[in-house]
Amino acid sequence: MKKKLLSLLLTGAMVLSLAACGATAESDQAANDSAAAETETAETEEETETAATDSADGAVTGTLKLGFIGPITGAAGQYGSLANYGAQIAVEELNALGTGLTIEYQPEDDVHDAETSVNAYNTLKDWNVQAIVGCVTTTPCIAVASEAYSDRVFMLTPSASSPKVTADRDNVYQVCFSDPNQGSKSAEYISENNLATKVAIIYNNADAYSTGIYQTFVSEAEARGLEVVSTTTFTDDTTDFSVQVTDAKNAGAELVFLPIYYQPASLILSEMDKQGYEATVFGVDGMDGILGIEGFDTSLAEGVMLLTPFAADATDDATVSFVKKFNEKAGETPSQFAADAYDAVYTIVDALNAYAAKNGAFDVTDLSAEELCDILINTISSDDFSVDGLTGAGMKWNASGEVNKSPKAVIIKDGVYVGM
Repeated sequence: MKKKLLSLLLTGAMVLSLAACGATAESDQAANDSAAAETETAETEEETETAATDSADGAVTGTLKLGFIGPITGAAGQYGSLANYGAQIAVEELNALGTGLTIEYQPEDDVHDAETSVNAYNTLKDWNVQAIVGCVTTTPCIAVASEAYSDRVFMLTPSASSPKVTADRDNVYQVCFSDPNQGSKSAEYISENNLATKVAIIYNNADAYSTGIYQTFVSEAEARGLEVVSTTTFTDDTTDFSVQVTDAKNAGAELVFLPIYYQPASLILSEMDKQGYEATVFGVDGMDGILGIEGFDTSLAEGVMLLTPFAADATDDATVSFVKKFNEKAGETPSQFAADAYDAVYTIVDALNAYAAKNGAFDVTDLSAEELCDILINTISSDDFSVDGLTGAGMKWNASGEVNKSPKAVIIKDGVYVGM
């Protein structure tokens, strides 16, 4: 049973709809009262064709209390704010469908701090949250995941990619690539496309996200015959990268691999420019958003490559619609963080509809977080559940919460991300 997240392109606004088993197709005929009502196809001149069950049986109704946790402000604020906008767009689209399900959405700012993130989680708990999209960054997510595991609250993080987020916690799932996947796929891409033979790595040894990617990159690079000629580190407080860049330059590295977030990456690019060091720069999804840093000379990022599950320049209808809506709401182009959060909201609702299709209609309003957690775990990890989203087609999850989807490579050209 393959779920289609983005199956309708509505007139003018191109509003994306969810073609789930529990959806109700528009029809000129009255709905059949039988639970075995046949599926019919609704089609207008401006809509793509969609099949849905024309029956109340299998529908999800009521109010779902959905929380969000991420750094909406602070040093990592661009990650959380973009993810929040992406989630908001999904909520607005789903609420506009009029299926009988309403989503109450409450975002909480954790400023990329573990203690603050736990406080944000407790605020959502007091609000009687039923499921959470978050956290956005890895270290806060690890802290909150422990609390949510004890309380049996389902979490679907759009972008916290460390295996430590989901380790020994059956209630935490990821929309993003895991760190091991990013590290190995980066080395694979560099090797297969002959981007370099001598590589320098600069990573944050105080960050689980950065360290995890670094470790798997080194292993895969060695297996593929790439020579790592320089490895230097930094911490969250580092602002001067002259030593790291000098080491890479003196070692003759043709490519600098940066498994890090966009803020330190911008400082490294500035230092490379200062030293006249013109090596290729290759990053991961944490660098998606570097073009939006206030005061950063985006020309320094020209030619930077990175792996990401989302390319805003894609021409498929779903991406075009999302980019348009996001630009109207946020005044900028969405990154993969926004797209992953959008997919996270749809995945949760899609799973509820899939469960209803198998087990009958239900009202989500009075379900406890623990009851909803069990439903989502059993549905999302099942073999017959998959999702077609902005960040991947046929996305599936294993029982460890890890998603299976293919990465895309993008390059920054003329100040925008372009698919490679």
